[in-house]
Amino acid sequence: MKFLFILFQHLVPHHLLSRLVGKLASATTPWLKNFLIRRFINHYRVNMEEALHSEPHDFKHFNDFFTRELKPGARNPDLSAGTVISPADGAISAIGDIHGDSVFQAKGRDFSLSVLLGSEADATAFLDGSFVTVYLSPKDYHRVHMPMAGTLRSMRYIPGRLFSVNQTTAESIDSLFARNERAVCLFETDAGPMAVILVGAMIVAGIETVWSGQVAPSKFDLSEHDYTMQHPAIQLGKGEEMGRFKLGSTAIVLFGPGAARWTEELGTGASVRMGETIGHTSPDSPV
Repeated sequence: MKFLFILFQHLVPHHLLSRLVGKLASATTPWLKNFLIRRFINHYRVNMEEALHSEPHDFKHFNDFFTRELKPGARNPDLSAGTVISPADGAISAIGDIHGDSVFQAKGRDFSLSVLLGSEADATAFLDGSFVTVYLSPKDYHRVHMPMAGTLRSMRYIPGRLFSVNQTTAESIDSLFARNERAVCLFETDAGPMAVILVGAMIVAGIETVWSGQVAPSKFDLSEHDYTMQHPAIQLGKGEEMGRFKLGSTAIVLFGPGAARWTEELGTGASVRMGETIGHTSPDSPV
């Protein structure tokens, strides 16, 4: 079954399938979108008690439901000085140190940091740094928040495939996250450079950021935006929303060498919730 699942992903037209699903997910016909939402809630056992709106008819379309807002107080991000918080609800796909330009993916598979970021120059700041990969399953809350307060420096959209990003695929497909469509967001923080990469996946109908709106799908092969000269600067506080996925995917967070240390108890498969402390900045980090 695993072999057939992986084979299917190599053969299926990723973008066509995902964009067709995207059209369906944006349909506003009441009976259709209510049916889709209700079936999804029941199938994946989505916890709607923590959502600001909980009934199918409360949402304009399926995508509106999928990127649903939480009730005030449903998450309480740890805003203590020196903490690094989880950017999303989900499970740790991988966590640890970056070895040179090599980032661990799963079971002996690594991928290139510079390919992930789409820039050897940008990768320089993260060589021998640290990373965490958080997988968002279909049932999870799908907004991505800031692990630390930061000032946006740049964003790069990189086109690519749309393989599934679950653990089975991560263990089976080389350089998965560096092959999929993604938005690379670079920030300057009190701990130095920080990257938050929003990785697309099969049937993900779109990636959005709070400062630019929809990033993917894009009509451009590659797009880059430099925000260093923007006035006022785009500054986001720890725990503030920075982006969202229309259907499940993965968020990867990178720090430079010695900038952050991860909570020892966290490992592959560990469940995390947005705002939960997953690490601390190093006392030697830039201030």
